Amino acid sequence: MNSSRRFFFKRFTIGSAYLLTGGVSALAADDIFSSNEQIRLRFAVGSDAHYGQPDTEFAKFLTDFVTNINTFNQSLRLDACVVNGDIIHDKKEFLKDAKQALDKLSMPYFVTQGNHDQVTPEYWQEIWNTPHNNKAKVGSALFLMMSTSNERGEYLSPNLKWLKEQLDEHKTENVFLFLHIGQQKWTKGSIDNSEYASLIKNYTNVRGVFHGHDHDEDSIKMLGTIPHLYDSHIGGNWGTSYKGYRIVELLENNTIRTYLMNPTEKIKATAIN
Repeated sequence: MNSSRRFFFKRFTIGSAYLLTGGVSALAADDIFSSNEQIRLRFAVGSDAHYGQPDTEFAKFLTDFVTNINTFNQSLRLDACVVNGDIIHDKKEFLKDAKQALDKLSMPYFVTQGNHDQVTPEYWQEIWNTPHNNKAKVGSALFLMMSTSNERGEYLSPNLKWLKEQLDEHKTENVFLFLHIGQQKWTKGSIDNSEYASLIKNYTNVRGVFHGHDHDEDSIKMLGTIPHLYDSHIGGNWGTSYKGYRIVELLENNTIRTYLMNPTEKIKATAIN
């Protein structure tokens, strides 16, 4: 274990993990570090910055998130970061400033539109230089970033036609899907989308679906064999007692390890086969 990893091990602790069905199990502290050399891909997911929300320290929240991610990256390298929706709080004029803050991330990053990112597809393209539905190859995996809202802040299904086209095209690859709003009625803020469920269950190469929106959720929920993972919140005025983000690691044996950062404590370390 090199010096940076020794420091990281001493600084961060492992909390208890949820024990779930479907090939999901808890990990001990030693498990996190013993197979570090076997990692093919490591990325971070954070959501719900709510930059511009009145009566909150929104600028500090986003700056702290960027600082924490960059500090993590210095000890354990990240291949990418995804900011999974509600980057701003309703007003389009905040989007440029939020992007300036996120541009200080020290690794490639991607974004999705949430219900508080109330801008048109054209304005989104202008600011981020990507469409609402975007794909990117990250290492050996494919990331699919999709909108689940619009400029009116409605709770919507992702574009299932586009999603099916991408999944059919990339059947042999590990796919990670990022949707701000949950598509199963697991939480108060999710919707009941049976068409999504029927579609996604056919693609076992989808290794994880990531949701924001529900600030008080940091759990993993299974839809068939596909884990759907929540990551707390990085801003806003409600939710879990901590403002954190999720780390995901894809190992050489195709196992996935994931844990929450709280924001400087590792909690709920979990393995997904």
